[in-house]
Parts: sequence; C-alpha cells; structure tokens
Amino acid sequence: MSIERSELLSDVSTLVELLRWRAKKQPEQIAYTFSLDGESNEINLTYADLDQKARNVAAHLQSKTCPGDRALLLYPPGLDYIAAFFGCLYANIIAVPAYPPRANRSLSRIQAIAANCQATVVLATDSTYSQVKQQLVDVAELADLHWLATDTIANNAISSWQEPKISVEEVAFLQYTSGSTGMPKGVMISHGNLMHNLQIIHQAFDHTCTSKGVIWLPPYHDMGLIGGILQPLYTGFSVILMSPFSFLQKPIRWLKAISNYQATSSGGPNFAYDLCVRKITPEQLETLDLTSWDVAFTGAEPIQPQILEQFATTFAPCGFRKEAFYPCYGLAEATLFVSGGKKADAPVVKPFPGDKQTQNGERTLISCGHSWLDQKIVIVNPETLQVCESGQEGEIWVYGSSIAQGYWQQPNATEFTFQAYLPDTGEGPFLRTGDLGLFCNGELFVTGRLKDLIIVDGRNHYPQDIEITVEQSNSDLRPSCSAAFSVEIDGAEKLVVVAEVERRLCNLQRNPERRQNSLEPGFETQKTQLFPVEVVIKAIRGAITQHHDLPVFAVLLIKPGNIPKTSSGKIQRHACRTGFLTGELKPIASWSLKSNLTNVF
Repeated sequence: MSIERSELLSDVSTLVELLRWRAKKQPEQIAYTFSLDGESNEINLTYADLDQKARNVAAHLQSKTCPGDRALLLYPPGLDYIAAFFGCLYANIIAVPAYPPRANRSLSRIQAIAANCQATVVLATDSTYSQVKQQLVDVAELADLHWLATDTIANNAISSWQEPKISVEEVAFLQYTSGSTGMPKGVMISHGNLMHNLQIIHQAFDHTCTSKGVIWLPPYHDMGLIGGILQPLYTGFSVILMSPFSFLQKPIRWLKAISNYQATSSGGPNFAYDLCVRKITPEQLETLDLTSWDVAFTGAEPIQPQILEQFATTFAPCGFRKEAFYPCYGLAEATLFVSGGKKADAPVVKPFPGDKQTQNGERTLISCGHSWLDQKIVIVNPETLQVCESGQEGEIWVYGSSIAQGYWQQPNATEFTFQAYLPDTGEGPFLRTGDLGLFCNGELFVTGRLKDLIIVDGRNHYPQDIEITVEQSNSDLRPSCSAAFSVEIDGAEKLVVVAEVERRLCNLQRNPERRQNSLEPGFETQKTQLFPVEVVIKAIRGAITQHHDLPVFAVLLIKPGNIPKTSSGKIQRHACRTGFLTGELKPIASWSLKSNLTNVF
C-alpha cells in the first residue's frame, strides 16, 4: 500500500515524524534500492528497515553526545549513509555530510569542515575508517574525535532510544557549499526548511506515490540528498540509487537503470546529459526504453539549451520526449529548489543580447520557471539595491520559508547574504544569491554569477582555495597574486588560472644560459627538456588535481605587478576573466588543454 504525503496526518512536521509514520503504516514498502555496480547487483531498504537502523544509530549517539552536537558523515554512496543521516535526525544531532576520503588524497578539506562545525563524532563505515586510520596519525583534529563505524554496531541498543522532541526551527544538518579548505561555509538547514522545500518539489515535479526515481547524484550535495533521497520519502515513492562513479565510468548505466526500472523522475547537471550524448553508442541506444521518463530535471550549473536539444534528438528513438526536460534553479542557501516551471510545459528558450564586455554574440537562455508557494523572487540592481524592471538584469534575491538560517558561526557572512532588505519598502529579509538573472514574461532566466563561485561538472569550488593551492605549488609564484575563474568552453564551464611569477623567473626566460645554470643538482638530468615555466605550470596542474580533484583548462603565467587588483589590493577575478577572453592578458607562458602545449613567449 502506497500513501502520498498529502494523505498524512497534519501534525507530521519533521522527517523523523514522517519516517516513523511510514514505518508504522507501510513497513514492507521498499524505500531505497542501491545498485552496487550500477547495473544489476542491488540491495533494498524498506521503511521499517530504515526506521530500525536509524533508531539503532541514534541510540548509540544519544549515549555519547548531547542534542545539537555535530556529527561528521564520511560514507561512500549507499544505504549505510542514509541510515546514518536519519540516525542523526533521530538523535537530534546535526548531521554534517561530506565527501568521503579517497586513497592518497589530502584530508585537509575534511579537517577544515570538522574544525568549522566543531564536530564531536565521526560516523563512517568500518572500511572507510580502516582506509584513513593510518592518515589520522598526522591529523590530530580528526583522530581525537570519536569514530563510530555504524555498519558494525549491534542492534541491542534500540530499546534505549529516546524519541526527541524536535522544533521545526532547529537545525537538521549543515550543507557545506564547496570543497573549501580556507573558510568553509556550512549552511544551516532547519527541519522546517526541509519540509517546506520538499513540499515545493513535490508540487512542482507533480510527484505521486506511483512515481519512481533513479538518482546517481552525490548524496553529500543538496540535489542528491534532498532531491534524490528525501523527496521520495516525502511523497512515498521508491528510488533506485547509484554511485556517481558508476555513472561517470559508464554513462549508459544511468539511462539503462531508467529503462529497466521504468523510472519517471531523474536528472542531473548539464554535463550529465552532454556526457550521455558523447559516450553512449548507437548500439547501446537500441537497448533503451525511456518512454516512462516524464521529469528530466536539470540544474546545479548553467543550463545549455543546445545540450538539451542534442540529448532530446539523440534519445528520441528511445522514447525520450523533450517536453520531459525540467530546467530549474536553486542553491544550498535556499535548501535546494527555488524555481521551476509547470511539469506539463515544454522548456522556454529565448535569445537575449550578448555580453558586450567579452564581445560575445547573442545568448540563448532557457527559463527556470517561477517561484512556488510563499516564496518570492525579485531581481535587484546589486549597486543601487532597487528592484529591476522586467527584462533588466540584476542579482536574484529570494524570500520564503525554504531560506536557510545562515552560515554556521559566521555572523558577518550571514548578515550580508541572508538579511538583505529592499531600501524603498523595507521588505525582507531576502537571500542574496550572488547569481544574476532577469524576468521575461514572468519567467526567470539565470544569466550568470555575480559571485566568484566556480562550478565545474556540478561541483562548487571557491576560487580563493584554488589560488592558495596554486601559490603553494611552486616557490617561483608570487603570494596573493593569482586568480582562478571559470569560462564557458563548448557549452561547459572550465577552470582557468592566471598567476604572477617572481622576477627571477622572467630573467631566466630571457636568458637561456642563466636558465640552464639555475638548475638544481639532479634537476638537469630529469628536466633538461623543460623550460622553468613549464615546471611551474606542471606543478600548478598537479596541485589542483591532487587537492581539488578538478581538471584545469588553461594556465597563464604573467609578469610581476600585472594581475588586476583593486586599490585595496584585492584580486579582480572578473577583470582577469575578461582579459583572458579578450586576449588582453600578456603572459610570459601559457598552457591550454585544448592544445596540450606550453607556449613560451
């Protein structure tokens, strides 16, 4: 028996109450199926199973923590992660999901998040703990925390679990908005925020208890966690989960799962659709039946209409309808979903004037619909703070019950981002999204980003973190004199780095004899074919790959004093981006993925 959210008792106001209700009324219904290999091998979890596992985890947490403590969650994608997340909710502990550690990779990002949220406990699988145990010797901040391998604990503690009394205003979890190591920002998502946003998604996507989802998105991000895991629970339909690595290794696995399970709801960032177009073969197309797919949502990064058109054309023979596309806009600071259209309507695509600053031609943009329920969206001039007229571009501001409570222990950033008011009416508080957009015929079109956040393949990165990594990668790079930004190349966002070099490197470039004599002992036999600038560029690329797991599109090395800065000494990343696009930057050396060559000038 399936029961929709609308049929639930009116006093169900938190996810704890919701799961407890479903476990009582629908104990044997499968809530989650996890595909172990992305193809056939799977395990299931019913509502009763999840409720039992969550109570068991919660009982252990209640014996070792206090309500409101923070628990860092370090899990590979899978059902153990879901049980641990709900275990935190059941114990009134604030969950802090994070990417699990990877072999031979730095723990600095996890260390920074743990320090920022002041975690007291780390939840993980036994295999994850065994994997990082040796590394913890050098990371006291993590080693000193209490580690709990939730897949090994016995079930005998369930009887001691005490159901907490939870207010809708209390923080449910912290969503860290990027892999920041310098100053990570934990968005405080309350129980009320979650229930309100889940209600919006439920209505906008027109989900029912007969819907079926397929999700490969990382469960540590808002789209994967809230849209992929919590939304099915809210409405009462089953979802098939995959590891994002399974999808990236073989994109056909995503569409094959939709075909095999006859899923109705699935999606991902723009790059996922592009990957399918490029990687899935004509022979594989013949094995797919996508006729059931009626909500193909896309968001989390700029949406390219041409990519969606290519996908629709490529997979039309498999039964995919382009009307199934559901472009939407959202961000972690608004819990997840901000705007989207009506499910039955085809996406609205319109041409707009180009960007004069970068001399780009006419832009074709796709609508992200409108706001839902009590949420309100306004477009505001970021300098005058006046509301823009229809058709005018400005910063997107959002008001409503899904807006998060702010950033964990960052009052100044919280005030600036979450407590904006319109000066003429005093209306507010609004969330300043940092994104640019405009309204046209009541439809929201997202046009760019006012803030410097870099989004590549659906993952967020703070430029200042990348710049620190760059400057620490080689001693010939000047401190506080680099810029990281993204540019659109072939319909996708790519990372570009511009960095000043020390004057001695410029001298070496001009004088080949001094360059050869400058080599350190042992360097000559290993690197005789490399210019010093090539060594620097290789160091930059290697450091970014190691610390951010991020591909670099281009690196430009420039002379001292040539990077654009404000009068107060702040890096002007937008000016660097413009200089890169217009060719005004004059590097002494550059490297590009497109040519895979280093040009020495």
